[in-house]
Amino acid sequence: MINATPGSRRLSIGVVAIGRPTFDVPYAESLLATAMTALEGLDADIVGSPELQFDADAVRANLGALTGRPLDLLLVLQVTFTDATMTVELAKSVDAPMVLWSFPEPRSGGRLRLNGFCGINLAAHALGKAGQSFDYVHREADSPEALDEIMALARAGYVKRRLTQTRIGVIGEHPAGFDTCSYDMEELRSRFGVETQTLPIGDFIGSAAAVDDAKADAVRARAADDLGSLDDLDQDSLQKSMKVYVALRGLADEENLQALAVRCWPEFFTDFGCAACGPMAFMNQDGTPCGCEADVFGALSSLVLQWTAGEPAFNTDLVDVNVEDDTAVFWHCGQAPISMADPEGPIGPAIHSNRKLPLLNEFALKPGRVTLARLTQAKNEIRLVLGGAEILRAPPSFSGTSGVVRFDKPAGEVLERIMREGLEHHTGLVYGEHRPALRRLAAMLDLPVIELT
Repeated sequence: MINATPGSRRLSIGVVAIGRPTFDVPYAESLLATAMTALEGLDADIVGSPELQFDADAVRANLGALTGRPLDLLLVLQVTFTDATMTVELAKSVDAPMVLWSFPEPRSGGRLRLNGFCGINLAAHALGKAGQSFDYVHREADSPEALDEIMALARAGYVKRRLTQTRIGVIGEHPAGFDTCSYDMEELRSRFGVETQTLPIGDFIGSAAAVDDAKADAVRARAADDLGSLDDLDQDSLQKSMKVYVALRGLADEENLQALAVRCWPEFFTDFGCAACGPMAFMNQDGTPCGCEADVFGALSSLVLQWTAGEPAFNTDLVDVNVEDDTAVFWHCGQAPISMADPEGPIGPAIHSNRKLPLLNEFALKPGRVTLARLTQAKNEIRLVLGGAEILRAPPSFSGTSGVVRFDKPAGEVLERIMREGLEHHTGLVYGEHRPALRRLAAMLDLPVIELT
């Protein structure tokens, strides 16, 4: 089985430690050493000097290491009290989200040896007046919770930076009446730095039709590896599906597109004679998310989830809610990435349930923890929808790719929130618990959050 999951890029965290020599320097340096040892155990590149900086000149001398490469996070260790001069200068000089870390002080009845918390309090006020955003951590130098918070912030910073380099291809227009899939090109650019490139559906189908058979044959081998025998499918239509994948892959690579929003019906069926679902599933597995029904925000939501989790995401429909047994079903025609398949259930190729043409992935989603997310435009406001659930091991609910879930809150409450908020019918789904990083991302992007669960 091919499992070409997108690799999780190592994060890059810049570190600066600041303090004053009038405090207990040996104690401060021992805590700094403990914190640096903890940071070096993270799955991240630590950039910058681990030495305690006592004045603005020392900080300036080390700025080169922090400005010479892209950073996902700038971590300022406020080891002792200082004024805010160094912190404000760092915020203005380094292009990365800033986090202030201070260490709690033992209440010994004796000398206040560090006073770092007062330092970040002073810095917070100065940063606010300077119009600089920041976050903070106030935990012990070897606290696992501190490291979790820092990594969540670094992942959020990584996604925020990647968004400004993102190009989404839009193939065709969304179907009539699918307001959930509409988007404003200028709003995407101004809010997130995301660019879009449009291509008429007829032009794309023409490029797919022109794909060489040998290239399509190579994709067929991949499909057979993933799904099993393809011999019972209509071979002419199957070959066309393989050509659709080659054309999608080629377009994304040639135009440097990180995601695609595709008008998947009716033209692929009526004008070309195949389904786009299977090819889009392959693209999702490759790490180039595809949104059905030309859903640009759906493709972007999947991309955000993929970058946060480091593995493929699935742009899916909520199609059933059962308040009696407290479950729901997420489904789509057949475009879930193969890495999401339940290895204990049947996995195979299929035809579209309505149009009766190949190629679709068909399987139940594997059990496990999942994060749900959607950049929503409901009620004319861009917000981030977040939810958590467990996918239960269950037979396929419907043909195509589907999973039975139990939300973290009662299904009836989730249903009520979705309907009252008027949310879109597409939701992004990825395995793992990633809401802490996504909440941090929302704060960095100044996005309100709708908590489904």
